Amino acid sequence: MTARAADRARYDRATAQLDAPVAIVDLDAFDANADDLVRRAGGKPIRVASKSVRCRALLERVLAREGFAGIMSFTLAESLWLARSGFDDVLLAYPSADRAGYAELAADPKLAAAVTVMIDDPAQLALIDAARAGGSEVVRVCLELDTALKLLGGRVRIGARRSPLHSPAQVAEVARAVARRPGFKVVGIMAYEGHVAGVGDAVAGRPLRSRAVRLMQAAARRELAERRAAVVRAVREVVPDLEFVNGGGTGSVQHTAAEDAVTEIAAGSGLYVPRLFDNYTSFTGRPAALFALPVVRRPGVGVVTVLGGGYPASGAPGADRLPVPYLPEGLRYDPQEGAGEVQTPLLGPVADDLLIGDKVWFRHAKAGELCERFDTLHLVEGDAVTATVPTYRGEGHAFL
Repeated sequence: MTARAADRARYDRATAQLDAPVAIVDLDAFDANADDLVRRAGGKPIRVASKSVRCRALLERVLAREGFAGIMSFTLAESLWLARSGFDDVLLAYPSADRAGYAELAADPKLAAAVTVMIDDPAQLALIDAARAGGSEVVRVCLELDTALKLLGGRVRIGARRSPLHSPAQVAEVARAVARRPGFKVVGIMAYEGHVAGVGDAVAGRPLRSRAVRLMQAAARRELAERRAAVVRAVREVVPDLEFVNGGGTGSVQHTAAEDAVTEIAAGSGLYVPRLFDNYTSFTGRPAALFALPVVRRPGVGVVTVLGGGYPASGAPGADRLPVPYLPEGLRYDPQEGAGEVQTPLLGPVADDLLIGDKVWFRHAKAGELCERFDTLHLVEGDAVTATVPTYRGEGHAFL
């Protein structure tokens, strides 16, 4: 029996009394992935990206482990909810226009001490001030640095379009704008190198593309390391007591941690290890989050139909954004239909071994987005479900 076949047998036994669709997290794999992230971080603390987890119980579990400290959130409403729930170090990773949220933040000393907001433009400070509604608490601010690699005088850009702040002078100028404005304090710098941390460099069957990605990432790491260090020096001239410099992501943990200027690493997807994180030379994780769909039809030889399945991930549309049939091995989508909202045909000789009611296990393309489809996660240890915990959705929250 292969390791994957053994996993399928375990998951089927663990969920034998549960009707599909159902989502699980294999805690042995989750914990092993957490240990690997800590090893790669080389002693620097890891701030957990909540976008990639979206379950309070699992956020609490990983933050209880040595080597993890703080949360990187994705909306202001989520940040406030987490802070009210007892998480005392929440960095909002994206600028917000949530005026009601800013009013709440500025009026509550506990929330203001726990939550740090992201900016990359003085206009965002004006929006926050206009939303205060009398709240006078000092708002903690983090400045985001654009990490994109720019070539040929800027005519070629490699990297996500995030912050407009690219040079040390630009970031330092915004730091001075914050310092001049009462009611705000710069406490950190963040730089997410998604073109390094979130792009696989060993794509199966595409050796030339993989080599090109590795060359690009090596150049990007060198350029960013120099520029990030210069940015930190420039900002420290304005803010000598800067608390943190955050960088990285699951795919670049060890590289980013090697930079002296970086004080903490962001990571989250490496806990669940969705399918987009299979194609890396720098690490190998264990799939920890899966969902099962039930076989409801057998239309013919070599084909079964499962209920639901159309759970595409965000990003540029493409086959790599779809969940992948994982267990049993050997199933694939019908190219004429793909993954459907209500039903999904699956092809392959192994389909003939599946019976009505059997479970087919899938891996989502991205990590936390799976939790937008399920109210609960069943936590599996060995071949038993040892706990069932709510996702954000199960607690009644859809933050985006």
